[in-house]
Amino acid sequence: MSNDSIDGITERRLLQSVVGVARHVYAAAASSVFMVDRDTGELTFAAVAGTGQQGLVGMRFPAGTGIAGWVASSCQTLIADDVSRTDRFARDAAASTGFLPSSIMAAPLLVDGECIGVLEVLDRGATGTDGSGRDLDDLEMLDLLAVQAALGLALLRRRQVNRVVPPIGSLVERLSDYAAMDSTDPLAVALLGVSLDLLERAAPES
Repeated sequence: MSNDSIDGITERRLLQSVVGVARHVYAAAASSVFMVDRDTGELTFAAVAGTGQQGLVGMRFPAGTGIAGWVASSCQTLIADDVSRTDRFARDAAASTGFLPSSIMAAPLLVDGECIGVLEVLDRGATGTDGSGRDLDDLEMLDLLAVQAALGLALLRRRQVNRVVPPIGSLVERLSDYAAMDSTDPLAVALLGVSLDLLERAAPES
């Protein structure tokens, strides 16, 4: 098996673990990651966990489609607690996946200021808080997971031959800042540990 094939498999495993964690954290119906085509802006399902996960990986949508398309172009995180109230929701595109969510959270995967993907959580479950406080907590955790995914992808792609390597120091710094917000949060600490381990493994030998 070629190194490119191994790297591709590792990327899929990384993204699948991220959507699995996101679905669990939010008790959500589903979670997914779209990758953004750098040339066309098209969105491609790269990993899916939960409702509708069978057969979605590889499905493509035009640039700018739906909430994921808006997040990719704006590089901003978004919560839509009622998708029927926002014109950013692409109902036809969602229907083509076989699942119409009521709510969507989405965060960009940013590397060196460029959005390379979008992490989505569909129909998150109830948590211990309500209102704006809950939304703030959910946004912070979603951003943390998106940073983790972006960092992992940057580190994996660093190993590929003849690829431009994006700076990853800022990603590690951002992840550390999130973990520092609540050092007792086991998920934040665990994600930071995994990321630093990846960084150590990817570092060139002296």
